[in-house]
Amino acid sequence: MGSLHRIAVLVGLTAVLATTAAQAEEWKEAKNQDGIKVSLSEVPGSDYKAYRGVTVMKTTMAKLRALQEDVAAACAWIHECKAQKLLKHEGDQSWTYTQFNTPWPVTPRDSVLHVTTVEGADGSLTRNLEGVPTYIPEEKGFVRVKEVKGFWKFVPKGADQIEVTYQVHTEPGGSVPAMVANKFVVDAPFNTLKALKERAEK
Repeated sequence: MGSLHRIAVLVGLTAVLATTAAQAEEWKEAKNQDGIKVSLSEVPGSDYKAYRGVTVMKTTMAKLRALQEDVAAACAWIHECKAQKLLKHEGDQSWTYTQFNTPWPVTPRDSVLHVTTVEGADGSLTRNLEGVPTYIPEEKGFVRVKEVKGFWKFVPKGADQIEVTYQVHTEPGGSVPAMVANKFVVDAPFNTLKALKERAEK
């Protein structure tokens, strides 16, 4: 039985490693410029790709936290953000409301996010993002984003250097032309990280 058990464990471990490798290979680089790398991934059952942007910023964790926690002012560096406000803050959780600009003829979008902050033992900080579209009533003139799943992750890399990862997948609701959607998933992480970097490194 001991040998059979070991074989079963090895088979299970191999399957896990193979799955992890397959998931890692799903990300395809779409842009690498100004020290910012953007990768995209297909999402089963969705017409919209997930995006991930990664860069290293010469800044401090305290400054990045301050820039993110000023929710209204953060709209200035979030791609196509029109307005943003904090709805509720409770311990390590917060709820935010954001309105986005969209190119004609797409109806402007808005979203409500539940943000959970997790501090790692290694000094890292993760903010998990989850869409909660029914948290507040829908606004006239906007299409509510149906689903959001993603995270921000800050990992210290030596003295005053932070690796920043911004990864998100959304279901924007309504009808969005493929050309607009494909442009957004590259522009959103790239422009957001670039604008955040400019402020964080000042």
